[in-house]
Amino acid sequence: MTATIIDGRAQAAALRATVAGGVAAFVAARGRTPGLAVVLVGEDPASSVYVRSKGRATREAGMVGFEHRLAADTTETVLLALVAQLNADPAVDGILVQLPLPAHIDTARVIEAIDPDKDVDGFHPVNAGRLATGLPGFVPCTPLGCLMLLRGVHSHLAGLEAVVVGRSNIVGKPMAQLVLAESCTVTVVHSRTRDARAHVRRADIVVAAVGIAGFIGGDWIKPGATVIDVGINRTDEGLVGDVDFASAAAIAGAITPVPGGVGPMTIACLIRNTYVSACRREGVAVEKGL
Repeated sequence: MTATIIDGRAQAAALRATVAGGVAAFVAARGRTPGLAVVLVGEDPASSVYVRSKGRATREAGMVGFEHRLAADTTETVLLALVAQLNADPAVDGILVQLPLPAHIDTARVIEAIDPDKDVDGFHPVNAGRLATGLPGFVPCTPLGCLMLLRGVHSHLAGLEAVVVGRSNIVGKPMAQLVLAESCTVTVVHSRTRDARAHVRRADIVVAAVGIAGFIGGDWIKPGATVIDVGINRTDEGLVGDVDFASAAAIAGAITPVPGGVGPMTIACLIRNTYVSACRREGVAVEKGL
């Protein structure tokens, strides 16, 4: 058995095209362009790459990007003042502060300073609470992209057993909330879980987000399961995921590659969230399918 490869690039391109259509209609209706502000503190190479990718995707969707690059020694006070300025700017519909921040800045304090209705990263505690209680809000982009990929494989998720490997606030916890909302039976596996393999082995859906290259082998996978690999780990052999792709692909029913799986969907969902924010702020109907 060879798994179907889930093409994240193709699904992300389709999502971005839908968003671009919605943006064009928004501009025609409201006479302004949705805007995304991205803040980068310091010169972290990976963060710089992500910021460039987000800027390109913003422009391609027909939206305007506001990029703020601050020195690594920028004080927390200065950063918080910039966030307050962006909160008050009517041209800004989405605010993204690129993580990680330098050690001298309190990340939680910065996230909490962002207007929850402009928090297109979905990290604000208010949006986390909205997700947990089933209220409209913004969902972190990576788990939202994972859910969209799962919906592309399964017409119905209700009743399936889902195991999320990892419990971070950015991926693991919101991912568990999303599949729970789809009426899956959900288990979260983490560093203190006893016999993690046994939990993963019974899953119809596996979402791996632990940041350890090849952590999950093919012998962990239930035959026919759908495997979503969030991991991006740099090794001597290049980028690899948290799942040993070759062995897992021989067992799974469907699997995301690394790269080319979850990554493109993350950026596409950021663009989607920014467009949705603009629509909510202006009272405009969101394009169907978003």
